[in-house]
Amino acid sequence: MTTAPPADPMIGRLVDGRYQVRSRIARGGMATVYLATDLRLERRVAIKIMHGHLADDNTFKTRFVQEARSAARLAHPNVVNVFDQGQDADMAYLVMEYLPGITLRDLLKDYKRLTPEQTVDILDAVLSGLAAAHKAGIVHRDLKPENVLLADDGRIKLGDFGLARAASANTATGQALLGTIAYLSPELVTRGVADARSDIYALGIMAYEMLTGEQPYVGEAPMQIAYQHANESVPAPSTRMPSVPAELDELVLWATARDPDERPADARIMLDRLREIEPGLRPGGAVRTASHDTLVLVGGAGDVPTAETRVLSPGGPGLAGTLTDDGEGDDADALTDAANRRRNRGYWLLALVLLLAGLAGGTGWYFGAGPGALATVPETAEMLPQNATLELEEAGFRVEPVERHDPVVPAGQVSGTDPAAGDLARRGSTVQMFVSTGPQILAVPDVVGQPEADARAALDDFTVADDSAGQFSADVEQGLVIAVLDADGAPVGDEYPERGALTLVVSAGRVPPVEGLAVGEAQSRLEDAGLKVEFADGQFSNEVPVDVVITADWLSDPMKPGDTVRLTVSKGPDLVEVPNVITGQTIAEARAQLEEAGFVVASNVPSFLEGAVVASVQDPAAGESVVRGTEVTVNFQP
Repeated sequence: MTTAPPADPMIGRLVDGRYQVRSRIARGGMATVYLATDLRLERRVAIKIMHGHLADDNTFKTRFVQEARSAARLAHPNVVNVFDQGQDADMAYLVMEYLPGITLRDLLKDYKRLTPEQTVDILDAVLSGLAAAHKAGIVHRDLKPENVLLADDGRIKLGDFGLARAASANTATGQALLGTIAYLSPELVTRGVADARSDIYALGIMAYEMLTGEQPYVGEAPMQIAYQHANESVPAPSTRMPSVPAELDELVLWATARDPDERPADARIMLDRLREIEPGLRPGGAVRTASHDTLVLVGGAGDVPTAETRVLSPGGPGLAGTLTDDGEGDDADALTDAANRRRNRGYWLLALVLLLAGLAGGTGWYFGAGPGALATVPETAEMLPQNATLELEEAGFRVEPVERHDPVVPAGQVSGTDPAAGDLARRGSTVQMFVSTGPQILAVPDVVGQPEADARAALDDFTVADDSAGQFSADVEQGLVIAVLDADGAPVGDEYPERGALTLVVSAGRVPPVEGLAVGEAQSRLEDAGLKVEFADGQFSNEVPVDVVITADWLSDPMKPGDTVRLTVSKGPDLVEVPNVITGQTIAEARAQLEEAGFVVASNVPSFLEGAVVASVQDPAAGESVVRGTEVTVNFQP
């Protein structure tokens, strides 16, 4: 069952009172990049916000601010512009120009490898931006395809100066190696030192990857790759892809030399060399490959070819013409005809080259800036459909609304898209926009009397609380379900919303009976069952021995773990000392005194004589301790 991803709390937030966050573009190890609107200048920008858990790490905060300062020092068409940097509460942010498009990594994923011409175009742009950085004294230190941005309008820009440092001297990391391991130079691996030549090495690895579709070094662990960088030389791209021109072979080997002194000193030197060889790499230019040169073999002396003259070209043997001694005759006509054929063939070749160039240009436009260009599907979850439609259409997509149930997103809001937010899709393609109709109403299975685990499995379409509610029951066996409660704590009905919150009430067995047990044992049994114990005032009991529980009263009904049981404990028999009533008292006075002390009085004197008769006998005798309520006999004895 598909559910909407949890909403990003940054979506819709106003940063520093100026930047309205609209959707998420990408997430990295140090920060997340969002599309935002600069309300002051009314333009779209990319805002890079450092992850909250790094806010207290001074190293990361310093590196984040360093990126802003490094990029702000550069003003070049091939470097991503930085507009602003600041702090909003505990959130450090960086505002950059927004470039809708893809990265070089995305392009390599789609096309595996690039043509020499495409590689030259990208290298030219990256080297131009990098040359500006090197001129400003900045070493990028994290060159990789992920940091090369290919805009929809054809611009190529270098971004992410998060690891950049001043290059006035060799820069040592002083800690774990920074940058991506696949592009680390040998000196960074072995000595942790980087300068402009380290950027050149990384760019050489990128060129190798663009030309061959793979990186030169692979391994199961990062340290294996690092070891190869430090101890092996990068092979020529043509060893993997024979069609790579020799000029690009030489450029890659120059850039990836293990000894930094053998590489170009900075990006400007490498750019100049690239532009020297570039004309020969374009369609129609003379491309020299590693194994094919044009050779002219002359048989004989002098400037005039003899009958043994042969011309060899990269495409194969040329026409071998022959001349007579005087240079006349049918051979001259043959040469003229051959020349005409070559000229006509040249026209056709020129037309073919122009056609192919037009197709290549059209294809490049179609996939680079035209309808076939890739664009990122924006985040629209929990937006209103009309706003989400505008967002998707601005990104270049057609929108098809589709209703579907969603247990999380409220009815009437967008619950997601297909393709999903963050995926790449062709401009002009249709994106399905799912509009939530709320959760689906489902029948609730009857799980009363089932074991808890079975009940949870049967209620898988709902959100069952991890902690069940225990309840004591004399009728339901321990561990079986007594009831299912809804979000309000009432018994659930026959139907309930999908993924709605439910709580299981599970039997804890019966409350342990403790009447007649010694108070210590009774308390232990109740507390072991998860109940609390409190004590009422003790009571005298002629039947229950002292310190034995007379009654156990439940203070809740039904009883649940944590509820309280009140125990009444016996104080034993209620003994009272018999007073002396036989001296100087009438029977009536004796009766009153004994009854006040809690005794029952018996006498052999009629009631009408009790006032005049003096008691002379009592049983039990005065001073004895007997149970309150015992019958005491008071008789007259003459």
